[in-house]
Amino acid sequence: MVRKETTLTFYGGVNEIGGNKILLKDGDTAIFLDFGMSFALRKQYYSPPLLSPKSEKSLQELGILPKLEGVYRFDDKPPAVDAIFISHGHMDHSAYLSFVKREIPVYCGETTKIILQAFGEIRKADLEFNVKGIDFHAFRTGDTFKVDGLEIEPVHVDHSLPGAYGFIIHTSKGAVVYTGDFRDHGAKDEMTREFVERARAAEPVAVVCEATNMTNVSVSSEREVEAKLNHVVSQAEGLVLAEFAYTDVDRLNSFYRTALKNNRYLAVSLRQAYLMEALSGDRKLRIPRLSDEGVLIFRKSKERLYAWERQILERYQDKVVDAEQASKRQQNIILTMSLYDLEQLVEIQPKPGSCYVFSSSEPFNEEMEIDFERLVNWLKHYGLPQYHVHVSGHITPLRLKACLKEIGAEKIFPVHTENAELFAKFMRDLKSQVEITEKGREYSL
Repeated sequence: MVRKETTLTFYGGVNEIGGNKILLKDGDTAIFLDFGMSFALRKQYYSPPLLSPKSEKSLQELGILPKLEGVYRFDDKPPAVDAIFISHGHMDHSAYLSFVKREIPVYCGETTKIILQAFGEIRKADLEFNVKGIDFHAFRTGDTFKVDGLEIEPVHVDHSLPGAYGFIIHTSKGAVVYTGDFRDHGAKDEMTREFVERARAAEPVAVVCEATNMTNVSVSSEREVEAKLNHVVSQAEGLVLAEFAYTDVDRLNSFYRTALKNNRYLAVSLRQAYLMEALSGDRKLRIPRLSDEGVLIFRKSKERLYAWERQILERYQDKVVDAEQASKRQQNIILTMSLYDLEQLVEIQPKPGSCYVFSSSEPFNEEMEIDFERLVNWLKHYGLPQYHVHVSGHITPLRLKACLKEIGAEKIFPVHTENAELFAKFMRDLKSQVEITEKGREYSL
């Protein structure tokens, strides 16, 4: 009897933060763990919207989309992959589902399915993100799936958007654990604790783990973030502007509770409102509803409206405020506003005593630094001090080491990091063997 060979091949997430595409083969069974966009590779060649990829061929030519047979919609070969498992809805883990054959089933959490389908409505249709026709199979913690000889067990983890999961894959060689992106300092740290305990109980032969935060680590928690937000808002005499990722519902909750404590309304963007409306259908998710008294919807000054925008505006007419109304109500509003909305300040004219709360990751590349400089120029023009109040969506190094020690896998494969060698040295006293991954190389387990 020929024994099955079990292998891992990394087509993304190597020497970069994001772009995860990990192929696990067990005999004749093949599944992908995540299928994300590589932002790092993409920005080396493209600068949207003026320079954007026009075809799959150009993406493959430049190595942004890996050359794989039997995976993509644009080739006529039969499917060579049995399933794709998506850990969460961030684009660096899910966007390149756009190119996948629609015959290949895609497994993801119920919340991730809602998020990806909402993105499909509100994002401008383009080559690199299109989930139309995908055969989604949604799950919750407690569900298990059989894909030929593999058994896959999803377990929730805490991350900076809802519905994130890690996976325990039971292969012929033993369990393989994939963490996805996770942390244990957010609002739902108990979910990560459950994942680590289940991973340990599986006695894995390998763990594929994120290692994002290996340098410039900031130690904080969502509870601390909310306390800091309250400290800032309670002192503000004018408008409070807020910038945070609209998929980060923990941060949405923190800002909402802060607004209520300080007799303010939280005025969200139309994009945020649409996602909130979509997520209201998730029976286990606790977020503000658009119908709640403390929520307003900010309509930017523009003539053209998309169908999804009109839908929200018509459904919640009594909740809508424009720049003129926001200007008159500055002292009782927290207004969410990204860099790309700052021209609204020309009409709002923030009063003295107003401020800007930047509640996202600090810029980590040249392009982001240029954008950040533009933000600072706008804030200087209107005399708006900036507060940075944020907590990472990724686990810190010491906590990651403790988790990996507890899981006790025979091998560790770090991904989603620019510091794999630092990681390997930091983990060198663990009993587990650390493998520094190379793109396209097949590793036997």
